[in-house]
Amino acid sequence: MKCERNFTETLSKIKPCSTVQPTCPGPKVIDDPCYKCEEGWELHGGKCYYFSNNKSSWNQSRDECRAKGGDLVKIDSREEQTFLQRRLRDVMTEAEDKFWIGLTDSAVEGRWVWADGSPLNQSLKFWWGNDPDNWKGHNGEHPGGEDCARMGEKGGAKDLKCWFDAFCSNPHRSICEKALVRGKFKKVCN
Repeated sequence: MKCERNFTETLSKIKPCSTVQPTCPGPKVIDDPCYKCEEGWELHGGKCYYFSNNKSSWNQSRDECRAKGGDLVKIDSREEQTFLQRRLRDVMTEAEDKFWIGLTDSAVEGRWVWADGSPLNQSLKFWWGNDPDNWKGHNGEHPGGEDCARMGEKGGAKDLKCWFDAFCSNPHRSICEKALVRGKFKKVCN
């Protein structure tokens, strides 16, 4: 048959591949093994997450995340919020551990934006009770109020599934986020 002969001729002209194989299969989907997170980071939903043990202010926490190539986490979906809530339960060392997320209204009071400058999606927010309430302290000792957002605290009404506005200077742990790193490939064919 003509098709078989053409196919056989075509196959005979194809240059054979060397025995060197790629370190990973070719890119297909976001959870391909060639996409990975650096050591100490966790892969989930196409992003890498780092749960810091250091307790520092929101700005210092953001600087730490940026020094690691990421930023404070931006929560884009209910699924991501649920993942973080479950992971916090596992990584918390104290019942009162709190974690900064990348949400702030420090530039304009009441206008919550993520660290990357994008506005908070009003249909996707997880504030607890009356938060954000911009509380200024028992005696008004924080006239600027609460301008940064956090997650944390196990159990009770203040559960892990909620966000709270807090004083940006408070020392808390943080959640960093960054894009996946694509794996390296070796040349397969000459």
